[in-house]
Amino acid sequence: MTSQGSSGSWSGSEMISRLDRIPVWPYRSAVLWVVGMGYLVAFYDITNVAFGLPDIVKQFHISAASSAIPITASLLGYILGAYLNSTYADLKGRRAAIITATVLFTVGSLATTVSFNLSWLIIWRFITGMGIGAEISAISAYMGEMSPAPVRGRYTGWANVFSFSGLAVVPFIALALVPHFHWGWRGLFFVGALGGLTLIWAVRIPESPRWLIAHNRLAEAQAVVAESERLAEKKLGHRLPDPVVLPDETHEATFPTGALFRAPYLGRWILLLFIWFFMYLSDYAWLGMAPTLLVDRGYTITSSIVFLLATGIGYPIGALLSAWLGDRYERKYSIIVGIVVYAAGLAAFGIIPSAATIYVAGFLLSVALVFFFPLLYALTAESFPTPARATGVAMTDGVGHVGGALAPIFTLAIYTGFGHSGFTMAFMYMTVTGLLSAVLLPFGVRATRKSLEVVHNDLNEAVSQ
Repeated sequence: MTSQGSSGSWSGSEMISRLDRIPVWPYRSAVLWVVGMGYLVAFYDITNVAFGLPDIVKQFHISAASSAIPITASLLGYILGAYLNSTYADLKGRRAAIITATVLFTVGSLATTVSFNLSWLIIWRFITGMGIGAEISAISAYMGEMSPAPVRGRYTGWANVFSFSGLAVVPFIALALVPHFHWGWRGLFFVGALGGLTLIWAVRIPESPRWLIAHNRLAEAQAVVAESERLAEKKLGHRLPDPVVLPDETHEATFPTGALFRAPYLGRWILLLFIWFFMYLSDYAWLGMAPTLLVDRGYTITSSIVFLLATGIGYPIGALLSAWLGDRYERKYSIIVGIVVYAAGLAAFGIIPSAATIYVAGFLLSVALVFFFPLLYALTAESFPTPARATGVAMTDGVGHVGGALAPIFTLAIYTGFGHSGFTMAFMYMTVTGLLSAVLLPFGVRATRKSLEVVHNDLNEAVSQ
């Protein structure tokens, strides 16, 4: 008899204890594919505008200063979409929120392809940004809750192999389209709309058992956990050990945002908000403005795309490293190491902007960036209770995108304000803001290999010891 074959109904704590003792991914591989492809297209849509901007500037006859507006609009949409959809995810379910997010960024991407002036481009990039923010917050909560505690970092990392592969393919597609066709930038956005195809399978993925338990839908949660045990035992070839029942998580009937204004979550989300804010001041300056800075420095659009194409090869490598090491070491310290390497790459890029340095430093910073980002997503989702987990992600990663919205504005101001040294100073700005995130990380929670319910109930871990 398999371990799920015991008779009777299970309590919420027993179900979570059963799930968290499983040492493998206990669902069908299609779940990872659906989540991964949703992530891939969302991340593709984050950066494709940067590669289309040089041609958009020419065709729409806009100034360099105005070129930052579509990026800022997308990131402001990200903030709104992340918050609204995460509240929907906490109230109505993770699966429904993933579907809603996919619809949003698909519609936004399709409409962007037919934008005929800057105003319409800004509007549709805002809608696309709403979908991207909604998708990332919903998937972050979903992956955190679905993954058993021993492998949560690993499979968050595997999902992010897809997401950062989305970043990696943008230069390839841009290189094939933008320099060769007048409509190339439109084709770049159209590819992003293909994420809508995941809707065919998204309706079939299981709901998070933790969310079902929090909403007292115990029979449905038990069915998901029982099926996960069956699949895990089939993969392992032997019966799972008996579970050690963990303390249950207390679920209060409150609006999700309200839960974040209580101890210990208030301190957690404020800390994580600043970590994400500083990181996005750096990250979006790099992802959003690097092609424009390189072109303005004298490189052709083709050569700048080739530079970033080569460095982008580091994205899937970093994601694979994250999946491999995600549960081996305490997450927040692994993140710090990754940020330091990333910052060193940015500094080298700005100080010695030769072709060789751009290739080497760009590759290293890309590996580091995608190594620590999945771990930071995992740590963020781990820091909040089930009834407000998606909202917690939105209030930190999502609102932190204010930094992303400001990043191109600050980058251009520094670049133009410092004259001949503007290129170097723009990259030093990216370096310093990234390091500020690393300074704050030691104060985060310790959640690696712990059940989410243990992290929730340990009120003394509002900050690490």
